[in-house]
Amino acid sequence: MTLTPEQFIARIAKQPPAPAYLFLGQEAYQRRLCKNALLDRISPGDLRIDGFTHTDLENATVSEVFDDARSLSLFATDRVIWVSSAELALPRRLAEAADAGDPAAKPARFELAVYLESPSPGTVLVFECSRYDFAGDDRAKVERVQKFYADLPTVEFRHYTPESSRFLAQQLVKQHGLKLAGAELALLLDAVAGDASRLVAEIEKLSLFVGPDRSITSDDVRLLVPNASHSTIFNLVNALGRGDRAAALQSLDILFREGEYMPLALTFLNTQFRLALAAKEARVTSAQQAQTFFARINVRIWRERAEQIVSTAAVFTQDRLAAAVRLIYQTDKKFREGYKDDRLVMEGLVLALTAASASNV
Repeated sequence: MTLTPEQFIARIAKQPPAPAYLFLGQEAYQRRLCKNALLDRISPGDLRIDGFTHTDLENATVSEVFDDARSLSLFATDRVIWVSSAELALPRRLAEAADAGDPAAKPARFELAVYLESPSPGTVLVFECSRYDFAGDDRAKVERVQKFYADLPTVEFRHYTPESSRFLAQQLVKQHGLKLAGAELALLLDAVAGDASRLVAEIEKLSLFVGPDRSITSDDVRLLVPNASHSTIFNLVNALGRGDRAAALQSLDILFREGEYMPLALTFLNTQFRLALAAKEARVTSAQQAQTFFARINVRIWRERAEQIVSTAAVFTQDRLAAAVRLIYQTDKKFREGYKDDRLVMEGLVLALTAASASNV
């Protein structure tokens, strides 16, 4: 049985929890909500002190986990045993080899099956696997974990989509009584890259700093939220695209005055130009096409980021984008070689890119 976080919370609110669950996926915010809901159901209030046990398979065996689950607590009749690094219970060999008779796989699976035949009353085991994602190279590893824990109800914690991140942000803004317009909301979502846990934390910070009395400005977001300076970097990209050397140097000066770490800014520039080059080669002309194209190659981008990439691809020719990537590589090499004046290195990049613009490289 596979459940979404919302289904899990609704289910345990109406009926007793199952003896054991698999919590699978990297999304931390909803996992925390589900964990709190389960603890509130099993060990509310002060009972949580004695009714919650956290174990990590980095430091314990599966046998020890089940021994703990079978033992009776002197202080709590109902317990939640949280088992992190659940993937470490799997054998190192491929699942097919395990099915063919790998002895390393059988003990843990056998112990799980035996425990589920006669689980301890009032005890809920949660096996947490947050190491792997559902997409990309981790997909096969996730499937192995799912197969190993196939007898358990699985709650999947998938990353928020751009639409669901925006909806969550709007809910949180309303909950805190904040005044946050669309442009500032987009800047905030881009700064946290859709990470729900960071989104919650940053909105709480903005609530404490600004309060409900006035509207949150882009300056507030840039001041409080890490990575919000990416908008300044995008202004730099736009200036480079126009061949406006003065505006590009001004944006660079803002980054220096804000204390931006230049190798990190260069990394963002590199990513922006590479994605724009890929979009250009694929003849992507709209944000929707960009999101669809990059999703196909397992690159998750938000709507606002897609618009920035399309905008960059529109103002640069394909040759100029390729030239920009080469120049950024050379600049990164200078950083790695220990050039001490970051400003001089970055200004050299701006001059080279605008010179390339002038000569239509």
